[in-house]
Amino acid sequence: MTTLILGSGHNALVAACYLARAGHPVEVLERDEVLGGAVSTVERFPGHLVDRGSSAHIMIRHTGIIEELELEKFGLRYIDCDPWAFAPAPVGSGAEPIVFHRDVDRTCASIERACGPREAEAYRRFVRTWGPRAQRVMRAFGGAPTPGRFLRAFWGLDARGGGSALSREFLQSGDALLDSWFDDERLKAALAWFGAQSGPPMSEPGTAPMAGFAALMHTLPPGRAVGGSGALTTALVARLRADGGTVSAGDEVTELRRSGDGWRVRTAAGRNLSARTVISGTHVLTTLELLRRGGFDDTVVEDWRRRIRVGPGIGMVVRAATTALPAYPGATRQESTRGLQLLVTDRRQLRLAHAAALAGELPPRPVVLAMSFSALDPTIAPPGEHQLSLWAQWHPYRLADGSDWRAHGEREADRIIAEVDSYAPGFADSVRQRYVQTPADLESELGLIGGNVMHVEMSMDQMFFWRPIPELSGQKVPGAPGLFLTGASTHPGGGVSGASGRTAAGLVLRSLRRGRFARR
Repeated sequence: MTTLILGSGHNALVAACYLARAGHPVEVLERDEVLGGAVSTVERFPGHLVDRGSSAHIMIRHTGIIEELELEKFGLRYIDCDPWAFAPAPVGSGAEPIVFHRDVDRTCASIERACGPREAEAYRRFVRTWGPRAQRVMRAFGGAPTPGRFLRAFWGLDARGGGSALSREFLQSGDALLDSWFDDERLKAALAWFGAQSGPPMSEPGTAPMAGFAALMHTLPPGRAVGGSGALTTALVARLRADGGTVSAGDEVTELRRSGDGWRVRTAAGRNLSARTVISGTHVLTTLELLRRGGFDDTVVEDWRRRIRVGPGIGMVVRAATTALPAYPGATRQESTRGLQLLVTDRRQLRLAHAAALAGELPPRPVVLAMSFSALDPTIAPPGEHQLSLWAQWHPYRLADGSDWRAHGEREADRIIAEVDSYAPGFADSVRQRYVQTPADLESELGLIGGNVMHVEMSMDQMFFWRPIPELSGQKVPGAPGLFLTGASTHPGGGVSGASGRTAAGLVLRSLRRGRFARR
């Protein structure tokens, strides 16, 4: 019997590919005409291939999934972001920018010029210490969050100190970690902003590994998929179809109902499908609503919904078509435009923006991550033009004054572009077209409830064994045999990793093997 997979996000497609590769019939059901969810690319402006969600791929390149599924055979190709990050100096300060090369020596040379020899040596030791730790985190992220897996992932690390440094530093805030290693605020701000791409501010307990993850970028940096973020989705779909799987776009699932020893799935197009096994790759709250419509215990659903914290929202995006790349004083375009442009010099800006979001207010000054990947991959823009994604945090989904995001989106986009212009004078004049994605737009277009690109908050109490809540952390639903969960709502959380999809496929394959054995 066919396994049905709800949603075509990259985790759902990864799960589908592993099942189809193992010889199991699979059908993916997607409400949108565009496949891939937040890992997709469309032509927003003439000749411009613009990402709808993610732009840089970091974690999936460390999982082995690309190699296991042989996605290069299906057209996927990455270009390394090297330098992987760039932190400009304030205009007129006379200071040097910080350039984070893949090569540690070149990075330390840049830090020495910008911040002094002590900071350069501290960064070298930071990478030496946190590189292995970040690799162990990725190992823990690669499968189900069981105690055994975590023990194996971290066994022997920092053994000479009894593991005490490991446990203490992992539990502290990212800010505390950075303060213990560095003195220069500009360096700390850049690393804190990189760590905050997971969602929480670096002032929260347990965020130290998010800041420490920067050390792993010297092993394998962020990658840009040629043709746009959606090239990953395209390769996954091609792999799936090659193994006999099918994908149905433009047919939204409206109900998920238990039927005998399997499931009945109803769609908006009037299809009634039967399956022994279902994997839901939608937002966990969307999955719970589908179950509720199908007669699942409403009291249980409501209890789970109340305890899953989506949060106030993370941010918004401006996609810009330009006539030129941003020109940062003191840096060549080769140094500044091929990776993540971390446009912050003081962590106070991060803290004020997050505090404003908690209060339902717009940030006093938006914090911007600029990405100009047409500098790496000219196929995404017409000749003589460039394209940027400007991600800004923190922007609340619900505004305290009750106003609609439609009244703020364009003005906030002006402020985001102006923020880039403050570091790269003249940038604003180069913008010819733009597409604005507010938190409300992210929800309506991509199904990201509350505008949270991580689905639910990536806080310590909603990670690992507790994501999204303990009852659902095993990617199964109590009282719903044969239903499995995947996607950013599950371990290891948001970002482009595919690990949740691989884990879900493993759970399904073991379930199917047990079922065949029982029937015999």
